[in-house]
Amino acid sequence: MVATARQQRGQVIAQSLPITRKGAVWLVPSQTGTGRYTVSPHPTAPHCTCPDHQETGQMCKHLFAVEYVVSRQEHPDGTTTVTETLTVTAPTCRPTYRQNWPAYNAAQSHEKELFQVLLRDLCAGLQDPPRPPTRGRRPVKLADAVFNAGLKVYTTVSGRRAMTDLRDAADDERGGKALHYNTVFKAMENPALTPVLRALIAESAAPLAAVEADFACDSSAFTTSKFVRWFDVKHGGVRSEHEWVKVQMMCGVKTNVVTTAVVCDRDGPDSPYLPQLVSETADRFAMRDVLADKGYSSAYGHEAVAAAGATPFIAFKKNATGKSGGVYQKMFHYFQYKRDEFQAHYHKRSNAESVFSAVKRKFGDSLRSKTRPAMVNELLLKFLCHNLCVLIQEMHELGVTPIFW
Repeated sequence: MVATARQQRGQVIAQSLPITRKGAVWLVPSQTGTGRYTVSPHPTAPHCTCPDHQETGQMCKHLFAVEYVVSRQEHPDGTTTVTETLTVTAPTCRPTYRQNWPAYNAAQSHEKELFQVLLRDLCAGLQDPPRPPTRGRRPVKLADAVFNAGLKVYTTVSGRRAMTDLRDAADDERGGKALHYNTVFKAMENPALTPVLRALIAESAAPLAAVEADFACDSSAFTTSKFVRWFDVKHGGVRSEHEWVKVQMMCGVKTNVVTTAVVCDRDGPDSPYLPQLVSETADRFAMRDVLADKGYSSAYGHEAVAAAGATPFIAFKKNATGKSGGVYQKMFHYFQYKRDEFQAHYHKRSNAESVFSAVKRKFGDSLRSKTRPAMVNELLLKFLCHNLCVLIQEMHELGVTPIFW
């Protein structure tokens, strides 16, 4: 007899969650972690307090879970032998990965000097836009502007306090020309710098194309120094909160290098950005798996991942049915009937959250800039700095030699 979906889920609950007995009833935890249900496994009138059983009156997954734990054996004389099976679950041991401490120590000890070298090599490929000859002061070179802005963000201090590091980099012949802090501010406020920084993020990840095959995407917010105020009609008062900037990002799950990043609307959905993230990543990487949470779940998102030659492991929403067909329907059935295999791939999505945690912890979770273009450029510079730090680590651990352009 083929087990139904409710029976399969009941077995999963019985094997993974603690089911306890309290008198004549059983307490079964909810799979969502938001409480537990009271189950009465009566042979003729079973009952459960979950919404599924209350609405349909049928056997729910919680009743099947208790039935799986308590097995009943009927004898010819009418007596019943109840055998309670106590399942002892071994403590789940999380896999641990040994740290290559000599490589880590060497990377951290020489990170600042290597960061300046890699940033200068990366900026060397930038070409200044053509402009007609004019009188007056020569314009700042694009490579110098990006280097000074990148080093300023890396130091995590204000533009004025970063001048010492900029001058030291110029004296060591690694930083070219040290710009005045006002010049750095003006460069960061230039909207034309945004596509340049996005291209640099992609180029800084390219040396790891032979290492990365699985990719995860996610979005996060960075706070600013501004506040948003509004009148709350419901509570009858003025409320305020920090203004924040939202970014969409895709990263490799092995080295946590960021392949592409897009600053988006703060209140917009995530799913429309998945095709762009996949397309830009596929330009430099051979993609195998793409992992994302349910915010990116859509039929066109699954098709975009499949078009790039990868398999989409994207979580499904509660109301998903899979009736839209195509790749979305295939992955929905895969999720329903081979959930363990699906989760074995999907668990790598947490690396995207690790990237945001690393960027915010090392380069700050707030933005110093005041204008919108400067905020966008400062946020992209944080991810560029993160990529260069990842490259430095892999130079010592994997022996990677970064070659740009």
